[in-house]
Amino acid sequence: MSGPRAQAGSIRRVSGPIVEAVGMASAQAYEVVRVGPQALIGEVIKLAGDVATIQVYEYTGGLRPGDGVQRTGAALSLVLAPGLLGSIFDGIQRPLSMLAEQTGAFLKPGVVADALDVARKWRFVPRVRPDQELRAGEAFGVVQETRAIEHRLLVPPGVEGKVSTVEPEGEYAITDVLCVMDGEAGPAELTMIQRWPVRRPRPFRRRRASTQVLVTGQRVIDTFFPIARGGTAAVPGDFGTGKTILQHQFAKWSDADVVVYVGCGERGNEMTDILRSFPELEDPHTGRSLMERTVLIANTSNMPVAAREVSIYTGITIAEYYRDMGYAVALMADSTSRWAEALREASSRLEEMPAEEGFPAYLAARLAQFYERAGLVETLGGDEGSITVVGAVSPPGGDFSEPVTQHTTRFVRCFWALDPDLAHARHYPAISWLDSYSEYVGDVADWWARFNPDWSAQREEMMNLLAEEDRLQQIVRLVGPDVLPDAQRLVLLVADMFKTGFLQQDAGDEVDTYCAPRKQELLLKGFVDFLRGTRRIIAQGAPIARVRQLPIIQDLLRARSVIPNDDEEALDGLLGRLADQLDELAREYS
Repeated sequence: MSGPRAQAGSIRRVSGPIVEAVGMASAQAYEVVRVGPQALIGEVIKLAGDVATIQVYEYTGGLRPGDGVQRTGAALSLVLAPGLLGSIFDGIQRPLSMLAEQTGAFLKPGVVADALDVARKWRFVPRVRPDQELRAGEAFGVVQETRAIEHRLLVPPGVEGKVSTVEPEGEYAITDVLCVMDGEAGPAELTMIQRWPVRRPRPFRRRRASTQVLVTGQRVIDTFFPIARGGTAAVPGDFGTGKTILQHQFAKWSDADVVVYVGCGERGNEMTDILRSFPELEDPHTGRSLMERTVLIANTSNMPVAAREVSIYTGITIAEYYRDMGYAVALMADSTSRWAEALREASSRLEEMPAEEGFPAYLAARLAQFYERAGLVETLGGDEGSITVVGAVSPPGGDFSEPVTQHTTRFVRCFWALDPDLAHARHYPAISWLDSYSEYVGDVADWWARFNPDWSAQREEMMNLLAEEDRLQQIVRLVGPDVLPDAQRLVLLVADMFKTGFLQQDAGDEVDTYCAPRKQELLLKGFVDFLRGTRRIIAQGAPIARVRQLPIIQDLLRARSVIPNDDEEALDGLLGRLADQLDELAREYS
């Protein structure tokens, strides 16, 4: 966003974050400008003759007609280089920790700072030699950004040629020239920095179909509503349904290499809790701080509305940058509802014709543009990288029929609906097994079959059980459970056991907070075996009361928090005791 500035025009009208300026005939769409005496950061979003409509990313109080507007000649772009991981930015990549040192707790209008520390030295290790041919996307060197992540310095898109010179291994700043390439367009000097416009997707060779689960360690997700690596998911839920804890668990335990969290328009106290808690989370893969592989982007609800709108583009651009290095990236946007509200406010200031519930008619198109930047791809350098996007949605009153939720479902393949009734009952994760779905089940079936060839059938059997239990509960609420035959009372019993012993998961429990795929498969098998075995025994004439007396029931319920992930012997022993007790009971009524 830096660069030469020249007086281009003057303000004609100010309406909240929207400014109209005249004398802007030479401006370009999406060009960054500096507005008013405080040089507020803005972006041209509309041009009509010599009149430019500008959305300003800062508080516009004090601007008045006649104030000057300066052009920069560049689009809104990010600085992409070592130092991103562990940082906290606002929506336009200003480093909040550095700005806090300059201005205190409240940002002052017009304040600027380098996105990354240009004085810091990084250990550069070259990966090329002179006269070597290089194409876009290939690495010319590496930097160990954190202990968890090696930062691969890539040839920028559109650049290729023969290496003329390359610096030896040593300590360098991100602005130092490390490699010079000779190409058809002339010499290209490569530093650690790439600059990229946030609204333009970074290129890749081709998309690939994903057949691998992005393991989250949450049983209700991985087993029942899995998301593939490079997939998209929506998490709609009312206030208090556990979106934040679910995001913490996703960030901490998912097997993604890099995590990008975008707090878009959330309340200040919630964002503060996230900013404080994320640095304290321990990365289970390294034993160090989770921030060593995390980038946080914070835009609270009291920040300027235009910066809220651009924040998710900032997040997805950073995610694409690490994807291009060959990493699996997980991006969480919380929440896209607040982002959509920012679009609505800006649209109203532009006096555009509103669509449903006042949202702009292009809401669906903007959501599609965001989610389509996810995916598993072959990068320009020939590696495999992915971006998995999980967007939280905050529908007013938990109404899933409102426009943001409805449009989001068109562009995602996973829908993890949070149920307030489950949350009020202290059942977490409060993901509704009746309202949620995943279109990746068929794609990842072969991946799960490595652990359990019968995974698809067992999953479907338990899903059918839960649906049957829901239908029976409607009868129970009318006439009570005593009128049901034992076969149906067994459905209620096993469904209740399954909810407690499998679907429910305690994020604060040292053992239960994460469940490995192998443990998930064995627990699922245990409940399926119990259901099948007791159904046969009930059909032989055993009363439901006798089934309830089986000691294995308590063992199944406690297994999730008692048996560690790596203790397969204990899990096999549990299944063995289950089979023995079912056989013994069957012999009593044979």
